[in-house]
Amino acid sequence: MSSSSSAGSLPQGFIPVMLTPFQETGAVDYPALAQLVDFYLEAGATGLFANCLSSEMYELTEEERLEVTQFVVDQTAGRVPVVATGTFGGPIARQAEFVKRIYQTGIQAVIVITSLIADENESDAVFLERMHELIDLTDGVPLGFYECPVPYKRLISVEILNDLLPTGRLIYHKDTCLDDQEVARRIAAGAGYQFGLYDAYMVNAVSSLRAGAAGLSCIQGNEFPELIVWLCNNFDQTDKQPDIDRVQQFFVDCMDLVHSAYPIIAKYTLQKRGLPISLYTRREVGQLTPELQRDMDALIETASELQASLGIETVSAGKLVG
Repeated sequence: MSSSSSAGSLPQGFIPVMLTPFQETGAVDYPALAQLVDFYLEAGATGLFANCLSSEMYELTEEERLEVTQFVVDQTAGRVPVVATGTFGGPIARQAEFVKRIYQTGIQAVIVITSLIADENESDAVFLERMHELIDLTDGVPLGFYECPVPYKRLISVEILNDLLPTGRLIYHKDTCLDDQEVARRIAAGAGYQFGLYDAYMVNAVSSLRAGAAGLSCIQGNEFPELIVWLCNNFDQTDKQPDIDRVQQFFVDCMDLVHSAYPIIAKYTLQKRGLPISLYTRREVGQLTPELQRDMDALIETASELQASLGIETVSAGKLVG
């Protein structure tokens, strides 16, 4: 069994899955990325997840993955911890080498894409065998799981957690099971370890937080981070139950819209909010139609009214120095 890492657990709260801004030429737009980092932090994010699916990680080159992650770490300057994906398929020994390379950027944990450790038709036993190999080859690097839907969604059972948590190496889990009872079981399995479950789906945000989730890592954080931070900070305030219900319902109602032509629609929202980010995306995600733009314009207005009614200050892009 590998030795435990000395890294501590990640902070509770909102850890956004970051976008990657691009120039219209297709190159990474680092000045815009600097402002985006500050935008998340100004909104109250307690950590950042760089080089993830929202970052278009599969469309970045290996060197860009390292450069973008390093830039985010440098721009964050120790204000919050950063995690980033480090597994992109192939032999475990090769994946382990990149895990160690990206960890050297200064991130707190390297995230493992569960569906790139074993194929869809391979068993949990195969997955566990390869995870133990990865753990053995990565020299105490703290790890996390992301049940990424691409190339396919591989869910992590409680049995897998019970096998791997005693290694002391798992500190983050981005959960996509969409099952509040299973979320509660996973949280219970992690009790006593420096392990945090962060729900990816806002439809279960309140139930997951009340079950003991460490926080939320959701795409809506690229559009309405202030409301997500508010929910993380207030989910257990019984005197605010009507407001909690309103915020939760807002995210339920907009679920389909925010997933349409994503991440272009998120970049459009940030652009409307004043951030200098182009709509350019390397992923094929469909068109941001005039109808989608109208619907998002209306949703931005609804969110603004909801925030005002709750006394939440909206982050001003004009204050971000990048």
